[in-house]
Amino acid sequence: MTTAETTADDTRSRILAAARELFAERGYAATSLADIAAAVGLTKTAVAYHFHPKDRLAAELLDPVAADMLTLLDTAHDSRDAFVEALVAFAVRYRSVIRLFMEDLAADDAGAAPGSERDTIRTFRDEIYAKLAGPDPTPEARLKSWALLGALQWGAVKTMDLPEEQVRAALLEAARAY
Repeated sequence: MTTAETTADDTRSRILAAARELFAERGYAATSLADIAAAVGLTKTAVAYHFHPKDRLAAELLDPVAADMLTLLDTAHDSRDAFVEALVAFAVRYRSVIRLFMEDLAADDAGAAPGSERDTIRTFRDEIYAKLAGPDPTPEARLKSWALLGALQWGAVKTMDLPEEQVRAALLEAARAY
């Protein structure tokens, strides 16, 4: 790899790290390319060179999350509890992008175009729900499954200031109550 390629990769990594942090802190819609550029010490034009439009940043941040989500959903878990533990670990591991993933992009998924990020997120959410609720769920199982998904979403989004292990333990405790 040439020095120029190494520098470009380093710049992209720094931009992605700043975007991840700012999206988690402020949300996707409230973070501009200029904000990201300022955090990295670059011009907005330099950031746009690597990631224009801003959606490319979101897509690149979501790619590893989506891959791990597919692994989570495709893994045969021994029990619902084992799946819940894996789901909590996933939510904590990716809490720096959970806000982008769940709050900003999935905010109004009713009108999501087929194949869009919102449509993909809705599909993941619905598959997680199906694994939690099981086939032909009772009204109580439906309610508990949706409540658990909400608890995980907001628990991850609103606790960025807490250590991962503390968040994991508290979310597991809450999840077991469902």
